[in-house]
Formats: sequence, C-alpha cells, structure tokens
Amino acid sequence: MTAPHDIDPQAFLSDLLTQASPDLMRQMLTTFINALLSAEADSVCGAAYGARSDERTNRRNGYRHRDLDTRVGTIDVAIPKLREGTYLPDWLLERRRRAEAALTTVVATCYLLGVSTRRMDKLVQTLGITGLSKSQVSEMSKDLDAQVEALRTRPLDAGPYRFVAADALVLKVREHGRVVKVAAMVATGINNDGYREILGLQLGTAETKEGWLGFFRDLAARGLSGVELITSDAHAGLVEAAGAVFGTAQWQRCRTHYAANLMALCPKSQWPAVKALLHSVYTQPDVEAVTAQYDQMVATLADHLPAAAEHLEGARDEVLTFTKFPKEVWKKIWSNNPNERLNKEIRRRTDVVGIFPSRVAVIRLVGAVLAEQHDEWTSVQALHEPRIPRRDRHDARRSSRESRR
Repeated sequence: MTAPHDIDPQAFLSDLLTQASPDLMRQMLTTFINALLSAEADSVCGAAYGARSDERTNRRNGYRHRDLDTRVGTIDVAIPKLREGTYLPDWLLERRRRAEAALTTVVATCYLLGVSTRRMDKLVQTLGITGLSKSQVSEMSKDLDAQVEALRTRPLDAGPYRFVAADALVLKVREHGRVVKVAAMVATGINNDGYREILGLQLGTAETKEGWLGFFRDLAARGLSGVELITSDAHAGLVEAAGAVFGTAQWQRCRTHYAANLMALCPKSQWPAVKALLHSVYTQPDVEAVTAQYDQMVATLADHLPAAAEHLEGARDEVLTFTKFPKEVWKKIWSNNPNERLNKEIRRRTDVVGIFPSRVAVIRLVGAVLAEQHDEWTSVQALHEPRIPRRDRHDARRSSRESRR
C-alpha cells in the first residue's frame, strides 16, 4: 500500500465516517503517518514522487513495511526506500525498535508492577496490538536500566547515616542451561535530615562474608559514613563484614528475623502469647523497663518453654543493643528497618517472574522497585521540608544578583 501525501481532509474523513469502521483512529493514524513519510522522502529526493526535475538528487524505490505498536493498536507503516542510501524517520522510529515511546513506558511500568508476560500479551491485544513476546517485553523494560544504574552508583552525600539496615533476598536465575540461586543484597539508611534512603543494591553468587564485604566497601567508597548502628539478621558473614568495614558501629539483631527464629522453638498454639511478650520488650519507655520486661519474659517461659527461654537468654545482648542509644532515637532505629516491607514488595513482583533469564534482569526489576520506593521517600522528605520565609528568599535572590555583578 502506497501512501500519497496529498490528502483532501474533508473527503478523507467523510469516507471513513461513511464506512463506520471500528478501527477509525487506527486507519486515520496510518494514513497520516504514511503521508508524512512520503512527503519527507520527496524532500530528501529533492522532487515530488514521479515528477521530473533538474533538482532531483535521489529516486524512490518502493516501500518497506514495518509494524509499529501504538496506543491505538498496531499500524502498518510504509517507509519509502531510496535507490541510493537509506531513509529512516528518526522522529518516528528508532533502529531495532517497533513501539512508540509512550507504549514502551506503559509496558515498562506494567513489568515493574509485577504484571506477567502472559497478562501483558492479553492486555496489549485488547488495545489492538498484535501481541508482545517475552523478548519484546524485556527489550522495552530496558528503559528502566538508566534509572536503576543512577540509583546504585549515586554518591551518598546526605550523611552521616547513623542507622543502616541490611538484608538479602535469594532469587533464581538461569545460567549456562541450569538454574542457580543468587543473593540480592539491599541496604537502607537514615540520612542526616532523618529521612530514609535506599543506599545500594548488589548481586552475589551466594550470601557470604566476601559478598557482604564487597557490598559494604562499595557503600563506603560512595560516601557512606558515620554509621553507628547496623540492623540485620544473624548471618555470620554479614556481621563480620559490617564489623570489618564499619568497625565502630554497633550491631542490632533484626526484630522480624529474630521473631522467626524464636517461633521455630515454640508450639504453634503458644506462639501468639510469646510473640506478645517479645513485642512488649520493644515498647517500654526506658532502659530499666526494657531490661525488667526482658527478665520477666525469660522467667515466664523458663518452666513451660525452656528451649525458648534459653534462646532468649543467649540472644540478650544482640536483641537489646538499641538500649545503648538514647531513648529519643529508638523510634528512628525501629523505623530504619523497612527491609521486611521492601522484601515483601520485591517478592510480590519477582514471584511473577519465577526464574530470571539473567542477572541483569534481576538488577533491572529489583532495582526498579527500590528506585520507586526511594522516590516515594524523597517525595515525603520534600513535602516536609520547611519553607524559606519570604524575606529570606528575597535576601537570597538579592545576594545572588550582587554576586553575579
């Protein structure tokens, strides 16, 4: 189908309305785009199609058809071919891509929100698009890479970050014809203004001391400093690596992870009561009350659940590390442990994928979830930033003008 660029708008619209086609918008857009391409090709050739002219520099040589996925469906674009050289409308198409930027953004957002490839294919088919393969979804989702890379490599210059939380998720990746497990290590922290940030993301072959050591060293090289407390589970490699990089920082055992460890030692029927006792320790108003409540909990469980009581006594120092800090900062310490909520959100998105095709795909999806959360925390910080008084703003502008003079 050729596409002349001389259109009688009134006749064209009248014909389409007379046909009453359900694909009216798609047909109109197809005709309009093909007319623009034909006109631009004539401009490149230096003369109109089929016209004889001494100013002609090139000649047309048919068309090559290409599908373009748009918000109104898949349209057939007729790109004019030239006898000499090539013609590609950069304003419409990018090389090796067959979707407009807006549709690519929609697909990338759906991928980020955890929509499966099968559901994505059904979704775009309802829009009139012929369908999307897994490779096409992956290609469109690459638009997230720049955002994720910026988050992972940005300088950590809003410190000191006094309170840091670290955790890891185990995900499945297909490598060399087999499925292997990788550890996605994530760190969050509270900046100098008292707001949370995503500090970093890194993949490791396994959750080992060496992996955590490399991760913490990368954070330190990017500017992470002033760390006073690190909250995490009781993974020995993590604790040793944190001590090696942030030697003066205290270590606090994560409340959620410790509760899961303690639950394994309790009968299912008695766990709600034990959980309530453990939670009551963290809600006490001062150090003396925390210590007294912890002693009472151990004594209460000693007769009926000796294994749980022994476990609590052995973990006393790790669980009560927060009492070494002023009670005014206890709330900040506990609010700096959002990793469990982050993990649930990441799991909700990654469970849809199941097995990732590569480690790059893991970084893309997990990093995009973290970037989304980081932006949300940043927007909350901006919302609560104090406004500069009018007089101060006027003085600042006047000083700026004087400095430029």
